[in-house]
Amino acid sequence: MRDLFIGLMSGTSVDGIDAALVDFTDDRPKFIGHSYTQYTADFRQRILDLCQPSFDEVNRLGELDVMLGYQFATAANLLLAQTKVNPAAIRAIGSHGQTIRHHPARGFTLQIGDPNTIAAETGITTVADFRRRDVAYGGQGAPLVPGFHQSNFSDAHENRVVLNIGGIANITLLPADKTTLVFGFDTGPGNTLLDAWAEKHLNQPRDDDGAWGSKGVVHADLLRHLLDDDFFKLPAPKSTGREYFNLSWLAKFSLASIKPIDVQATLVELTAQSIIDSIQSHFDSGKILICGGGIHNLFLLKRLREIGKKYSIESTQQFGINPDCVEAVAFAWLAKQTLAGKPGNITTVTGAKQASILGGVYYA
Repeated sequence: MRDLFIGLMSGTSVDGIDAALVDFTDDRPKFIGHSYTQYTADFRQRILDLCQPSFDEVNRLGELDVMLGYQFATAANLLLAQTKVNPAAIRAIGSHGQTIRHHPARGFTLQIGDPNTIAAETGITTVADFRRRDVAYGGQGAPLVPGFHQSNFSDAHENRVVLNIGGIANITLLPADKTTLVFGFDTGPGNTLLDAWAEKHLNQPRDDDGAWGSKGVVHADLLRHLLDDDFFKLPAPKSTGREYFNLSWLAKFSLASIKPIDVQATLVELTAQSIIDSIQSHFDSGKILICGGGIHNLFLLKRLREIGKKYSIESTQQFGINPDCVEAVAFAWLAKQTLAGKPGNITTVTGAKQASILGGVYYA
């Protein structure tokens, strides 16, 4: 009998929902199928508006929580229809939800996408609200996927880094030496500044393939000031989000005399440089496995390979998992851990006082 789970993920890029169907019958997950549900421009804007303090927040949060629950349920049902799998065969759905606030230093993180609605609309037990238990034990609540990375991508013969470039970039450091602890943290902005700047100046949600930014020139002084931000100096464990790295943060720097296309090129350099700097502080060599939406920014990949030339850089596709849905698969794995009564967090990654069973279970 197969051990099937669905993982649902909507990240800091706020572009849509990745749904992954995974079979955990064997030690390694067997990836069965993937679907992607894109948000409409209006719905995406409603989510983004809720990410910043504004009028009538509680009512809008309540309404959007339920609406997102329906969207997540629709994504799961679409995946089941595409793969022709009966909902009764699924043990559970692991839903990350949509982060609208992440302030672990203030003791909270908040994801919406009502799991009661998901369970009701799919008829499948749903596990959700994974981050707050880790925060309750003093952790950052992020990243939570390194446990999955460790179980699937580590290798006894080489150091490996799993690099997820979503809105925020994060890394999992998987040492070849098994006596060395797994480590990981958010490195800073991934796509969030690139997308926001492209939307402002190109009137489109992203710089497709990095084509626009690739024609710009890096502004050295601006890059130096960006990298001088306190976040990059913080020791790990650390995490961040779009409530920190956004256009308001960028507006603190003098941009008036710089061409928008050169700002975009500089933001690509910021993402690439902060990622490689973070990796170099721990591993001198090894393999970097990339996943997340940033893998489609060809200019960003080019700069990562040029700055990090001493590393071998590959897609997670080479290891059997579509780079667009590694995090969705990870939240399927986290749901499996929860139902098995096993911890989902790694304390050396999040800084929590103890490993713990994550998430709440909403039975069908």
